[in-house]
Amino acid sequence: MFLGTHEPKLDEKGRIILPAKFRDELANGLVMTRGQEHCVYVFSAREFETIHDTIRQAPVTSKQARDYMRVFLSGATAETPDKQHRVTIPSSLRQYAGLDRDLAVIGAGSRVEIWDAEAWQTYLAEQEAVFANTAEEVIPGLF
Repeated sequence: MFLGTHEPKLDEKGRIILPAKFRDELANGLVMTRGQEHCVYVFSAREFETIHDTIRQAPVTSKQARDYMRVFLSGATAETPDKQHRVTIPSSLRQYAGLDRDLAVIGAGSRVEIWDAEAWQTYLAEQEAVFANTAEEVIPGLF
């Protein structure tokens, strides 16, 4: 499970050093793709296989499913961290997420999200008030 917020820097070659707490889960390979809210999603290779199996079950007759599948999978790239625990974020994903030097890498349970640090702070500031004031059940059975 991926938890917490980390603040690595993007190097001149478009690489980041994976946070120490995430390395074991991602050491055998990972998949990066476009995330919602213009971040980069990072899944362990094993988790991405599970997601792909679920996506494959979507009805081909659903335009919304086809559209989602195309955007999600066309941006995906498989990577393996090097010996220094670095991975390269492809330029297309860096551009999509507006990634510059300063990043926020957050644990989101089954995935990691990579955000531009400023974009993350803006998003978090907007969502914290909503989170604090939520008066209805958002996640069934939890809150």
